[in-house]
Amino acid sequence: MTRLLACAALIAASAAGAAQAQSAPFFVQESNRGFAHLADAVASANGGDATILVAPGRYAECAVVSQGRVALRARTSGTAIFDGAICEGKAALVLRGADALVDGIVFQNLRVPDGNGAGIRLEHGGLTVTNATFRDSEEGILTADDPAATIRVDRTSFARLGRCDRGLSCAHSLYVGHYGRLIVTHSRFEKGQGGHYLKSRARIAEITDNSFDDSRGHTTNYLIDLPSGATGTIARNIMLQGPDKENHSAIIAVAAEEQANPSAGLAIVNNIATLAPGVSYRTVFVADYSHQPLRIANNHLGPGITAFETR
Repeated sequence: MTRLLACAALIAASAAGAAQAQSAPFFVQESNRGFAHLADAVASANGGDATILVAPGRYAECAVVSQGRVALRARTSGTAIFDGAICEGKAALVLRGADALVDGIVFQNLRVPDGNGAGIRLEHGGLTVTNATFRDSEEGILTADDPAATIRVDRTSFARLGRCDRGLSCAHSLYVGHYGRLIVTHSRFEKGQGGHYLKSRARIAEITDNSFDDSRGHTTNYLIDLPSGATGTIARNIMLQGPDKENHSAIIAVAAEEQANPSAGLAIVNNIATLAPGVSYRTVFVADYSHQPLRIANNHLGPGITAFETR
């Protein structure tokens, strides 16, 4: 009987420990361990694969992922908020491992002295972001270069981001460096505070089924900027250009800074673009600096918008 009671006590203690671990702010599924701090949860993976579940709450937490594959998932989408904490003077998440997934996380109030405080700073490897929110910061996602990797952004919102002041390089809602492919789908960009809404130097850009609402933007620039050129598709997006622009000369710009990527065959099709009520200027839907044959067709443009211009 004594041995049975002891076994029962051990089982109960083990169950209680497991329940406590799972209720911790950061729970690593692979090891069944809970952590009070995000950085400790990431470190526990030891450079391997880890799936970290984040409990509802507001966290002054940041982390650097240098190796392996890490997935960061909110237990309930939109309830895990990373608020204000910055690692390495860069971002709430600094990623340079093999691959990363961010699902359902909110990033907000991220600022640094160089003006590029981001929710995610991606320095190497692939990235998938889904059901996330980036708001009230200098930058949502900012990346370095990895020509072999792909970035996917789906069902994610970017609001009150960007800046272009203080004599510093501009920040943007989403800024991707020289990556192999960028895929942005079913996402929303709005209320920009400067810079571009989506700026990408990726070789291939797939930007489809998104909304860009600049009606309450402040000193913003292009809605989509492909400054190095790109192939791929910009399709079925809804674009509203607002009155308060630093540069209202175009809605989409192709190869405005360099021609590092080929642009021949880039398809810009089946989009809807209008000017917000009260806008008096005229603009161009696509400003092309590449002088390569683009495919532009079936776009529905409101009054004051010219379909295409070579520059």
